[in-house]
Amino acid sequence: MSAPVLFFVDELAEGVSAEQRFHQADPDAPHINVMDLSVTRGDGIFETAGAQHGILMAIDAHLARFAHSAAMLDLPKPRLDVWQAAIEAAVAAHEPADLLSAKFIMTRGIEGTGVPVGWVYVFEGDEHDGEREHGISAVTLDRGYRHDVAKTSPWLLQGAKTLSYAVNKAVLREAARRGADDVIFISSDGFVLEGPTSSVILLIDGRFVTPSTDQGILAGTTQADAFAVLESLGHETEYREVAADELGRVDGLWMLSSTRCAAPVRELDGHAVPIAREITDQLNDALLVRTK
Repeated sequence: MSAPVLFFVDELAEGVSAEQRFHQADPDAPHINVMDLSVTRGDGIFETAGAQHGILMAIDAHLARFAHSAAMLDLPKPRLDVWQAAIEAAVAAHEPADLLSAKFIMTRGIEGTGVPVGWVYVFEGDEHDGEREHGISAVTLDRGYRHDVAKTSPWLLQGAKTLSYAVNKAVLREAARRGADDVIFISSDGFVLEGPTSSVILLIDGRFVTPSTDQGILAGTTQADAFAVLESLGHETEYREVAADELGRVDGLWMLSSTRCAAPVRELDGHAVPIAREITDQLNDALLVRTK
């Protein structure tokens, strides 16, 4: 495994001036102050973009979602041109690899200063060939919110990609206790939402469906690319509310993320789910070569 690459983003947001836009740093050296709010409160945002053979995937969509999350958290507006340049420089500085992950983070900074902190960390991505080929098992878990929580309670930050990932990790541990690989969240009033680190696509009655993003879920960058692929192949796609009981009659079910691409679900809550092999292969063949 090759060494990771770390770049700090200096001129990271509106209202922040610096002598340089970004700079490379030693990934093994200490950098983050113990009073940084990312450490003490999980107060910040992040994105993880994939890079195939040095080419970033869906970077425009990742940056747009990054800015959206910043706005939801009342963080300073990111200078997206600086962030993109820093991300590209960090990927270029890494040893060549088939697949890299570029994680970029902005925190509220050291408590009381009002000065945000940001960095880009590039590392070799995890291998997900087995998941794409053989599928994954998943369980459904109650998210504890109604599907309209983003409208009724926007202060809960549903739909922002924040550093507060304790719940996301807790549900994956619960899935492991139940002998499963992943989780599909269900709202407290019975609607399909998303996974803790992924989007969900269902094949129902010949149409590819994903839960609409006004339900407090992230707009999936890989899911959007997948819909573009499906539409180019002549399939119908739809964003809508998906009732939980519809999971029991799917002809295919996928969980998607930037590094995983499209992993078919082979088992849900202990029940077999059909794997649409041809569609799965078509999706991943396209997603694994799609660039910005």
